[in-house]
Amino acid sequence: MYKKSIAGLLFGTLALGLFSFRSESERYFQIAKNLDVFATLFKEVNTYYVDDVPPAQMMRTGIDAMLKSLDPYTNYIPEDDIEDFRTMTTGQYGGIGAVISSRDGKVVVQMPYEDSPAQKAGLVIGDEILKVDGVNVTGKSTADVSKLLKGQANTPIKLEIRSYGQSKPRTVQLSRSNIMVENVPYYGMMNDKIGYFQLSGFTVDASKEVRMAVQKLKEMGAEKIIFDLRDNPGGLLHEAVNISNVFVDKGKDIVSTKGKVTEWNKTYKSLDEPLDVDMPLVILTSSRSASASEIVAGVMQDYDRAVLIGERTFGKGLVQATRPLSYNSQLKVTTAKYYIPSGRCIQAIDYTHRNEDGSVGKIPDSLRVAFKTANGRVVYDGGGISPDVEVEQAEYADITKAIASKGHFFEYANKYKAEHPSIPDATKFELSDEEYQKFVAFLSDKDVSYNTGVESELEDVAEQAKEGKHYDDIKAELDVIRKKVSHNKANDLTRFKPEIREVLEAEIASRYYLQEGYIEATFDDDPNILAAMQVLSDEQKYNAYLKGN
Repeated sequence: MYKKSIAGLLFGTLALGLFSFRSESERYFQIAKNLDVFATLFKEVNTYYVDDVPPAQMMRTGIDAMLKSLDPYTNYIPEDDIEDFRTMTTGQYGGIGAVISSRDGKVVVQMPYEDSPAQKAGLVIGDEILKVDGVNVTGKSTADVSKLLKGQANTPIKLEIRSYGQSKPRTVQLSRSNIMVENVPYYGMMNDKIGYFQLSGFTVDASKEVRMAVQKLKEMGAEKIIFDLRDNPGGLLHEAVNISNVFVDKGKDIVSTKGKVTEWNKTYKSLDEPLDVDMPLVILTSSRSASASEIVAGVMQDYDRAVLIGERTFGKGLVQATRPLSYNSQLKVTTAKYYIPSGRCIQAIDYTHRNEDGSVGKIPDSLRVAFKTANGRVVYDGGGISPDVEVEQAEYADITKAIASKGHFFEYANKYKAEHPSIPDATKFELSDEEYQKFVAFLSDKDVSYNTGVESELEDVAEQAKEGKHYDDIKAELDVIRKKVSHNKANDLTRFKPEIREVLEAEIASRYYLQEGYIEATFDDDPNILAAMQVLSDEQKYNAYLKGN
């Protein structure tokens, strides 16, 4: 009996080994076969297609389509794009230190960075760039102009600039420098006890910037902190680990990664002494807070270290790694999923099943699994991180979007700056009713046309009625509704005055105080910040959220 069992076991093991060998062999055959088919196909198309076939462009199309079928984060990075990719991951590049944008075919300075060559040379928001080293850039894309502006540190660059209200251009000589885009664009005090800081990315040294911001806030008197992660798309995994470590004890599990290559699976722990494990903390999240942002928010929630306020996060629980390819190109490939301390993975999207329109669907709540935080609060996997206090991001009205998209806020702020040498601090700056009416007058000869959702639906109904030969039957009713909608649009500048004034105030504040001014001008109207202030001002309520009451 014993010998038969051993024989059976050996046979089963041998059979399993043969099966595995055949499976791998079959897989390699399929790979070789299809690569051969692909190469042969391209050769035939190149030989017989009626027009010339650009090889690089056609191959890029094929590669992009192949990777797109996997997930949105697995990408091919050709040699020409390596520098932009390096900037995204490190936050560093050689240039003049200014964000540019295109407006009506003109290339303009959108935002110069503090202490950058651009700011030191006197460039301000709204300056139009006409030439870069003698090259006319009018009508060029921002990507093309950006490449002209970038270069090795300490190399000279000559710009031809036309400032707002000036007809004659001027020449500006600059020297490029190494530009470091800050991960923490702002920190400051909301009142005498509550500090606030914003984290916009997770590039190199993000954790050092966070630690420094928290330390500075404590020195300024902060006893409680609002940590803003809204719209942060994520970045480097180890920076998320180190940022979590600022607020949780040394030796704690932060995140685990699990993928096909088991040698790469790893549990990341907090390795340093924390800066503060007791200070009351609120984290602000939005539906665009993703990846590394979700690790930090999820860790704080799993350890009951912070109250989360805002929207459910994006739900990207995937880890990417870069692999070198030939000819200095790279592959950014999804290698694992990550799991936060409670054991949950917040990955929301199943990329193997797509909707008819090509979009991806989210995991239904009924399929989500329950986990528990350190205090026993119930939390769920899949679908991102749900906040403890839900505050929806308000949608701007159609009129506000139209004014912004057509550049009227931007242009009027330039005009206002030219006419007003100074304004109060951004936190105190407010437009009077009289000044708002001046903005309305400014818009009187501008294009602020837009279609509301109701108008779009009316047009759809009209088209369907025409196809069904019933349009004449409902034409009179449709015309009545159109007139009512048109009348409402005429009053939109009055109806949506509070939010339009909000946006305009922030835009104007940025002309005097740059990015810091833009951020500060939004504080008094931001429902998430107001909710955070309320929670932090009520110790009993704050503790109740963390205990699950």
